Amino acid sequence: MGEDVSERLDVVPAQFSVIATRRQKYACRSCEDVVVQAPALPRLVEGGIPTEATVAHVLVSKYADHLPLYRQAQIYAHQSVNLDRSTLADWVGKAAFLLRSVHERLFKRLKASDKLFADETTAPVLDPGRGRTKTGQLFAYARDDRPWDGAEPPGVAYLYAPDRKDENVVRHLQGFVGTLQVDGYVGYKALADRMPSASRSAGRMSGASSTSSREPVRRRSPPRPSRALRRFTKSRPRSAVLSPRNVTPPGRSEAAPLPPRWSRGSGRSSASSARRPSSLRPSAMPSRAKGLARFLDDGRIEIDNNVVERSIRPIALNRKNALFAGSDGGGEHWAVIASLVETCKLNGVDPQAYLADIIIRIVNGHPQSQIDELMPWAYAQPPLRAVA
Repeated sequence: MGEDVSERLDVVPAQFSVIATRRQKYACRSCEDVVVQAPALPRLVEGGIPTEATVAHVLVSKYADHLPLYRQAQIYAHQSVNLDRSTLADWVGKAAFLLRSVHERLFKRLKASDKLFADETTAPVLDPGRGRTKTGQLFAYARDDRPWDGAEPPGVAYLYAPDRKDENVVRHLQGFVGTLQVDGYVGYKALADRMPSASRSAGRMSGASSTSSREPVRRRSPPRPSRALRRFTKSRPRSAVLSPRNVTPPGRSEAAPLPPRWSRGSGRSSASSARRPSSLRPSAMPSRAKGLARFLDDGRIEIDNNVVERSIRPIALNRKNALFAGSDGGGEHWAVIASLVETCKLNGVDPQAYLADIIIRIVNGHPQSQIDELMPWAYAQPPLRAVA
């Protein structure tokens, strides 16, 4: 007569279990004072209770799901697992210290690219002894060649710095040879001044004429940058971008009109310009026209900086929920783990399984010469191919 099948969605919450490892001791009756026992397996936390998978779960909850450690401790207490926040912080610190070499190699691989995106955001850090926080910085360097079918896998690396000095960018990108796609941060100009032959800056067209949100726009006629952008949008087809070396990336045409001209002169008197609020004065588009137009000559360059700006959002969410890092060392831990987690997400890799596996492999002595095997994209599954 057949059957009726009904399906319902059920859930099994995350459960803790205890793994007991017994190491038998053996003695020889004919030998005195001889006891043989298998050596203990190496652990991330020597003498501690967590498995590497447990530590990976804490890392992913904090840096991918944006759950501060005190909230995680509350969730674990629901299952009668009482873990102090300081204990969880110690696990995070040990894992970040172990994974520093992977983070360094990740950034080195990204810095060897022909093109990088760069951006930065604040990272509040507790300032011991002063009863308040100081403002550190997380610099993000991202690569994503998928829009033009590049062969390199996507990735992002964050680097922590206690301040926003120009020297940070120069130090980070020492030896980089390629195109750096950035916003208007003055630190990138310092990089171009000190390393003129190392990189070519490309700006982002979207947002190039943005005004300050602190001062309302009261002019009846739109500012020149807005008019220029409207002309640009109307005159340039969405697919019109010149490709590098006359090789057209898929989906892009072989010709593109020139962008609209941006004149420095406003047609107004200098006194009128002096009285104008800073947010209403002509933007830096004329002075940055060369960088903003680079995408017309190189099909690999994007019209915006959205690749790296999307990578900044998880940092902002973590900052909103956790409020601040406990120290400069905590800011560095933040950069290490967030880099691996976000690169996993860009490559469709489960960060929980990835972190658990590489922690186990490093603890068990994975050779440094084979560290490329620990890159997040090495864990990506190849895309499925349709069968003819």
